[in-house]
Amino acid sequence: MEPYVPDIYKHIIAVTNRHLCRRPFEEQIESICKKHPRAVLLREKDLTEDEYASLFRRIQEICRRHEVPCIPHTFIEAARQQGSAGIHLPLHILTSRPEAVTWFQTAGASVHSVQEAAEAEKAGAAYLIAGHIFSTNCKPGLAPRGKEFLRQVCAAVEIPVYAIGGMRGSIECVAEMLACGAAGICVMSECMMWESEKYIR
Repeated sequence: MEPYVPDIYKHIIAVTNRHLCRRPFEEQIESICKKHPRAVLLREKDLTEDEYASLFRRIQEICRRHEVPCIPHTFIEAARQQGSAGIHLPLHILTSRPEAVTWFQTAGASVHSVQEAAEAEKAGAAYLIAGHIFSTNCKPGLAPRGKEFLRQVCAAVEIPVYAIGGMRGSIECVAEMLACGAAGICVMSECMMWESEKYIR
């Protein structure tokens, strides 16, 4: 019997990597948005600021049509130009540019230790993405931190924590991370590579 997790998609943040897509990137985003995940995190850090701004404009429009939040990643000026309500930042940018927290309604941060989680919360982060929890091709050669790490991060802060790294698009995976205290999960590879209309397995 599958575990019961209400509003399953609301616990999933779809993280992008256009290089993984097997079909046009914008078409992939459209399919993802039809499932109404909690948000789409546009993580395309290999682009220039101008290139990112152009892409963000197009992806944000797709997300708006489906009423799915589109969160820009790293590129603060591009996010401001588009009037984004939120931003997601690596911790070193969040702490080196504290004014960024005041420019957006919501600022999130990526963390890799309990100490970083506490630091991000103190710097004004409204939520955290913590990882990597399980082995993942996105972090080859790096040992996963595991569920105990996730439990410790969740216990150390009062803001929502989303697990990343080796997350599966399954009800079981979401339920497992919720049991550790997380608010949900971030899924990259499966979101970018699945081709059918079915997402949660």
